[in-house]
Amino acid sequence: MGALIATCVTALVVNANTSAVSILIPAISADTGTPTSTLQWAVTGYSLVGAAVIVTSGSLGDVFGRRKIFLWGILLFIASCALIALSQEGLGVILGRCIQGAAGATILACGMSLISASNTGKAQLRAVTLWGAASAVGAAAGPLVGGLLASTLGWQGLFWIDAAIAAACIPVTLAAVAESNDPTRPKSIDFAGTVLIALILAPLIFALTEGSAWGWLSWRTILCFAITIAATIGFVVVERRIAAPMLDLRLLTNKVLVGATLSILLGAGTINAIMYVVSLYFQDPSALGMDSFQAGLATLPVAAAAVVIAPLITPIVGRIGARTTITVGFLAMTVSLVVLAFVTEQWSYGMFVLPLVALAAGMGLQNGPCSSLSTSSVEPREVGAASGLSNMARYVGSAVMTAIVASVYAGVTARREDAGLSDSAALAAGFSWSSISMAIWCALGVALVVLVGRNSGKGRTGELEVAQATASISHTITPPAPASSRR
Repeated sequence: MGALIATCVTALVVNANTSAVSILIPAISADTGTPTSTLQWAVTGYSLVGAAVIVTSGSLGDVFGRRKIFLWGILLFIASCALIALSQEGLGVILGRCIQGAAGATILACGMSLISASNTGKAQLRAVTLWGAASAVGAAAGPLVGGLLASTLGWQGLFWIDAAIAAACIPVTLAAVAESNDPTRPKSIDFAGTVLIALILAPLIFALTEGSAWGWLSWRTILCFAITIAATIGFVVVERRIAAPMLDLRLLTNKVLVGATLSILLGAGTINAIMYVVSLYFQDPSALGMDSFQAGLATLPVAAAAVVIAPLITPIVGRIGARTTITVGFLAMTVSLVVLAFVTEQWSYGMFVLPLVALAAGMGLQNGPCSSLSTSSVEPREVGAASGLSNMARYVGSAVMTAIVASVYAGVTARREDAGLSDSAALAAGFSWSSISMAIWCALGVALVVLVGRNSGKGRTGELEVAQATASISHTITPPAPASSRR
């Protein structure tokens, strides 16, 4: 029970914190004087670091003890909350959020392993389901709670409260959670792979966000792309040689896994990117002019759609099949974004609700089956590695696509203002082109379904795997190690 309480509470806090930050960006910008275009790194930096750390933190738990690494993740989370809340400049907020990305990934990866190791059979299924429910509630409540606090106590309030709740989980973990590890796992940790993932993503995001301002053929843009290419080559070399690689490159020959992983990347990237743009547009005085609380309240239908669709995914897949469900999900997302591309300065909030709800529902339909397929399409001994690849894809999608959409939104808006359009018309154009860019890659997602194929999966997906896939809609999880490897 202690493990369940500690892991569910921390999962709720981490997911609430993650989903709330986009709503807080206008308030942070106004308080620190930092442009919102710069503060997008508070979102992309979090995901960038999370992508680099998610697999490594799970490996550290397997080797040195999951409870120990889980506790270090909580301490790091508390420290990052304090750094963000005390920051007087945007740089401190961005740095704190990058640290928080590492902390959040560690808490989620080791937390799932802890509750899986401390339960068996039906109890394990219930624990995973409750963990997923806590994550979903946190993700849904985050924007509302964050907006309420920003409108009352100030944007710093969210981070102080999150730090206090996380701190309360430390004595519970120490008193009631048993230590566990995986004695069969090689002791080496792929720190080089972690660094190389960061070196791949950071300059790529810089190039994508600043390329239009620097010039796509400028030396700075070319240098960023060159570093990304060099780091990618280095990553492949390291992963081929290390005893316990972050990514088993042989998995990339599995077309079902590759298709499911790319679909997860697109889905996670789209939902994070659209919520970032929505939070800015809804709160801009020249657009809908909401305050932080109103903007958080306005996102509730989107969060509700994701929560409601989650338990329906399994019966839907059972009736029409995984491939059809994923296709329907991507089509729903594409159509929703096409509708949003017609936004004008005359649109009221009510015009946004249905397409955003349909977008969230579509994301659930494609993400749930893809999450399950990513682990059922490999041999049992490869499940952990396949899950790690999927988890990393969620973070990568969020980091890269939020950066792209932030650049499109800011760039189009600025160019339309320079051309003489009103602020409201320019903002609507920025939102429209952001939606068009996302609609294009969601349409490409439909093509990925071809990789999934009719006979995807080497075995039947059990209840536990379904629960894990459903929980992953809200954020990311690492499945437990096989029972034979636990102590």
